[in-house]
Amino acid sequence: MNVIYNSDQYSVVEFGADADQDALRFGGYEIMDKPSKREVFIAGALAESFRREVKDLIATEPSVEEIDDFLGNYDPFMSQAVVFH
Repeated sequence: MNVIYNSDQYSVVEFGADADQDALRFGGYEIMDKPSKREVFIAGALAESFRREVKDLIATEPSVEEIDDFLGNYDPFMSQAVVFH
């Protein structure tokens, strides 16, 4: 598990591949919208697509606002409430 992005709006955690867990065979990402306290975990083909899009985005040297705008595209998928213990 590795935090790869953290702003006031979003946090993104990358999970490495784990052949023993089907959901993590190819790794995955947890994207959290901090103000709404919602998150989504993506794996498989969607995670691979996310990885490619992030690589392309980073190549443009984006601002924090541009990265947050990109992550905002995942807001409709964020249905899981974040619970702090």
